[in-house]
Parts: sequence; structure tokens; C-alpha cells
Amino acid sequence: MAEFTPVLVLFAIIAVLMTSFGTAYFLLRNKLKKTEHTRNVSDKVLIKRLLGYAKPYAGTFVLVLVIMLVSVAYDILSPILVGDMEEMIKEKFELNDLLIKVGLYAGILIVSMVSMYLQTMMLQKVGQKILSDLREDVFSHIEKLSHAQLNEIPVGKLVTRVTNDTNGICNLFTNVLVTFVKNCMVLVGVFAAMLFENIAMTLIVACVIPIVFIFTAIFQSFSRNAHRNVTDCRTELNTFLSENLSGIKITQIFNREDKKMEEFLERSTALRKAKSQRMLVYGFFRPSVYLLHIGCVMCLFYFGSRGYLENTEFLGQTITSGTIVTFYLFSSKFFNPIQTLSEHFDVMQSAFASAEKIFTILDMVPQVVDEPDAIELPEIKGEIEFKDVWFAYKPDEWVLQGVSFHIAPRQTVAFVGSTGSGKTTILSLICRNYDIQKGQILIDGIDIKKIKISSLRRHFGQMLQDVFIFSGDIRSNILLRKEGVSDEEVMEACRYVNADSFINRLEKGLDEPVRERGNNFSAGQRQLLSFARTIVHKPSVMILDEATANIDTETELLIQDSLERMKNIGTMLIVAHRLSTIQHADNIILLSHGKIIEQGNHQELLHLKGKYYNLYTLQYSKQQLEGK
Repeated sequence: MAEFTPVLVLFAIIAVLMTSFGTAYFLLRNKLKKTEHTRNVSDKVLIKRLLGYAKPYAGTFVLVLVIMLVSVAYDILSPILVGDMEEMIKEKFELNDLLIKVGLYAGILIVSMVSMYLQTMMLQKVGQKILSDLREDVFSHIEKLSHAQLNEIPVGKLVTRVTNDTNGICNLFTNVLVTFVKNCMVLVGVFAAMLFENIAMTLIVACVIPIVFIFTAIFQSFSRNAHRNVTDCRTELNTFLSENLSGIKITQIFNREDKKMEEFLERSTALRKAKSQRMLVYGFFRPSVYLLHIGCVMCLFYFGSRGYLENTEFLGQTITSGTIVTFYLFSSKFFNPIQTLSEHFDVMQSAFASAEKIFTILDMVPQVVDEPDAIELPEIKGEIEFKDVWFAYKPDEWVLQGVSFHIAPRQTVAFVGSTGSGKTTILSLICRNYDIQKGQILIDGIDIKKIKISSLRRHFGQMLQDVFIFSGDIRSNILLRKEGVSDEEVMEACRYVNADSFINRLEKGLDEPVRERGNNFSAGQRQLLSFARTIVHKPSVMILDEATANIDTETELLIQDSLERMKNIGTMLIVAHRLSTIQHADNIILLSHGKIIEQGNHQELLHLKGKYYNLYTLQYSKQQLEGK
């Protein structure tokens, strides 16, 4: 029994260390609770969906696996060759025989290195293509979501899904999956080679395998939550940055830099702690496997040396010095893939955590979609009718209640009323940014739900109070969705809305650079660009939602002149608080609490001396006072 004391001491040390690691890990697991919005999707389901993106490149992956067999052969044959050389050196040998085996070893090594280079290059190219496909799918799906759905998701979260999360999945295809297959092949091949070389020594290694699998299972079960926490914290940080960097001017105006820095540090610290927890989880697994590796090597040396010195046999096999060298190298070839698998599990769990987030977005069903029998509408006259329309953003909180009206083609109709009365909502419903709960909306006598959304919106031109200008140049912002338009046509549209008055003064004209959100132009200039953008697309229905609210008097006069010209293009719908801007409208609809309370032209409503009369009188008196 005394002869086994070293082995017993070794395993006692391993047991103590493993117990310490395990205790520390299970104390940590309480901090790795699942987040409220975590989806419990199995690895099998995620892999199946992710492999769908790899399917078009199946031929490349098969070729990579064939090339990979060369490097697998090196991992299996190299220990055997080194062991043979040990046997040759121990006895008398011919130098030529040794050189032949050294040359064979070098040849296998070179071929293996070349195959690994080819494998890496092919996987990187395919991985980038898959990444591009996935990123395009996510972005395309986000574009299909309704306004209500987009309002519920912070922009920073969407940015994280399209960038960080897709990058995390890219590593799965460029490195993990194929290398995972290779390591499994190496494990099987090396174990078979060990059995062929010496069964007794192989059984020593086999004793450690169940322990390795137990720790692998434990690691996998807890690693996912650690990666979820990192992904959630990163998303929170990106969302915070996206919002606060966009509104940093407001932060400076109200002198809240210190407060925002505290909030940033709070989120940054949460991300750091989440990453630290993930590192602790990972730091438990790899040292454990390495400890088992060292223990296995020591047992191989101990029992192998005793067997060699005592010249013992097991099932007719003896242990030689070459056998010991071969198994020492085999142990490295066997445990290195297991340790690499731990890294792969780390990347894999990170990719799965990212995949859950991405598929959460991809699984969101757009609330506003085309009906199966929806039609294309080549052109429209601009006749609009609301029939007993009811709409609510939230259940039972009606914004519109039984609204009905008719707009004839080429009419100019204005919607007025207090904030929250439903003016902007009506304009959004006409473009089908939202779907109504009850009633019917008709364009040229056709229910808008029977018209394809892209076809419907193609005929609308919207000019909003908060004009969004993209970075680029003036030309690209005016054209936006239309191609094949000459610069002369663009400038003609600009002249039509008086935008040429400032464009001609710019050094580069239409090529003048536009910074983010157009912050190198005034509010009035941005509004004129939005008018030109609308005109160049020749819409049949124009929508102006408080388009003159944030501009100076001089620019307002230019816009008023533009509006008079634009009335000749098609149907015009206007929302305005300044009643002076809508006096010449063909019809004015006054809304209150989602209901139409007055309707008629300016003079007719004044004669009624109702709500509209009171609003107009109040604004007129205020203007008179300001004029004095």
C-alpha cells in the first residue's frame, strides 16, 4: 500500500483544490441570476437557427474539414514518431534512419501549418460573409417594425444588436464550430492511438475523463448566465451613451455633467462587475482541467516508470521508455483540446447569449404588415375619408373616438386643437404608421389596409416639425429615396420652395457637407430642405405637421410662399397651432379629446363664434400686444 502513497497524496491535493474552486464557484452562482427578459432558449435551437446562416456556405465548411484532417493526423502521428525516435536513440541506430524520421516529422509539421493557414483564411472569409448576412437581416427586420414597436425599444439597444451582438456570433463561425469538430476528432483519434500503443497507460488517462466531463457540464450550465449579464450590462451602457451623447447640449445647459457622470459610472461599473464574474466562472474551469492534466501526467510517469523498471506486462504489453515519451506527448495532445474546448465554451456561451438577443428582435412580428391580398397603387388622386375611426395607443385609452370626415382631391385641410386632441395621430394613421382598432380609412375609395404599405407611403410627402437631416451632403438629403434625378431637377425643386436662396450662397452648393442631424444648418434651412425633399418626389398628398413652429419670421414668410405654390401639387394636410397659417385652407377641422367639434373654412368657423372663434381671437389679441 505504501507504494501508492504518492498517488494518494496527489489525488488528495487535487480533491482539496477542486473543493475550494467548487465552493467559491457555488458561492458566486447566486450573483448570476437570470435577468427578467432572458429567454430560455436551448443551445440546440440556437445552433439550428445559426446554422441556417451557414448553410449557403456548406461547401466551404466541408472543404475546411477535409483540410483539417491533415492537422489532426499531425496531432496523432507526431507523438508516435517522437516515441520511435526515443527507442532508436536508446539503442544503436543508423543516423540515416533518425534523419528520415526527423524529416518525416518536419514534413508532417509543415503540411499541418499550411493546412491551418488555409483553414483560417477560408473560415475568416466565410465568417465575414455570414456576419454581413446576419447584420443585414437584423437591420432589415428593424426597418419593418411599426412605430409603436420602435418607440418601445431604445436606439442604443438596437445599435448593440446590429453591431456588438452580431460580432459575437461571427467568432462562432470563424473559430469555434469548426475547431470544436477538429478537437473532437483529435480526442477520439488520440484516445484510439493510446489504446493501440498501451492499454494499461490508457486506462490511467481514462480514469480522469469522467471528472473532466463533470466539470465541463457544470461550467456550461453556469457560463450562459454570466454571459447574459455581460450582454445586458453592455446594452444598458450603449443605450445610455446613445441617448446622452445625443442630448449632451441639454446636459451642459442645465449643468448636469456631474450627475450624468455618476449615472455613466454606475452602468460602467455594472459592466465591469459582470465581466469580472464571467472571468471568475471561466477561471474556475480551465485551472481545474489543467490540474487534472498535470495529475494525469504525474500518474503516467509514476506508473509508467515503475512498469518500465519492473518490466511488468499487462495483456501482453510492456512499457518502454518510448512508450512513456509517447504517452507524455499524447497526454498534452489529449488535454490541450479539452482546455481549448473551455475557451470554445466561453466564446460559444457568449455567442449564444448574443444570439438570444438578436433572435428576440428577429422574432418580433411587425404590428403593421401588408394584407395577403394587398395591391400596388400606381397613382392616387388624393381623396381621403375617415369612417367612424377609433384609435388608442394603449388599450381603452382612446385618442380618437368615432372620427369621420371627407377630403376631396387637391383640397387643403387643416387640423387644429389643443395638445393631445389627436391631430398628429390622424396624420400618422393616414400613412398607416399605426393600425386603427375600429372604423375605416379610405384612399380614393380603397381601404388603406388593402394597399401595400410601400405603395401607400410612396404617394405621401411628410414635412414634420422636427426635421431629420442625415449626414452626407445636401443632394443626398433631398433625393433620399429617389434615383435618376438630375441636379437641375433638384435645384428646380429647391427654387420652388425658396431653398435655393441659401444653397446658392454655399461654397459647394448641393455638394455642401451635412453634419450629423444637419447641425451646421439653421432650423429654417433644415425645414426648407425637407420641403425640397418632398417636392422632388412629387407626392400626391402632402402632410405638414407643425412645419412652421420652430422658425423665424423671415423664414416663415418664405415657407408661407412655398406652401401657396405647393397647394397646386396635390392634397395638402396641415397641423398648425398658428391659425394665421391656415386661414386659406379649404376646410379646417377642430378636434378636442379625440372628437371633431367644429368643421368648415375660416370664415364659416368665425361666424359660428365657437371654440375656433375663441382660439383665433385669443391668438389675434396676443399678436396685437406683441406688435405694440
